[in-house]
Amino acid sequence: MTAPIESPCILVCAIDPVTGYCFGCGRTGAEIGAWLGLNPAERRGVMADLPARLATIERKPRRETRRTRLRREAAAGDGGGGA
Repeated sequence: MTAPIESPCILVCAIDPVTGYCFGCGRTGAEIGAWLGLNPAERRGVMADLPARLATIERKPRRETRRTRLRREAAAGDGGGGA
């Protein structure tokens, strides 16, 4: 039986156009594509660099959803003002 391949993937797969790093794991598209072909030492080498890479990605704030807005308004006592 083969041991599972270690991976930093967190299933947030989108590449930052500025840095070229995945927003979720910090790997490049080329590294993601080659991952299964890398040996364990190569994978660990890439994974050692990931925290520093992720720190360089500027994440845009998420847009406010309707649910979040309603919750915020209710907490502020605004109530939405609609009738």
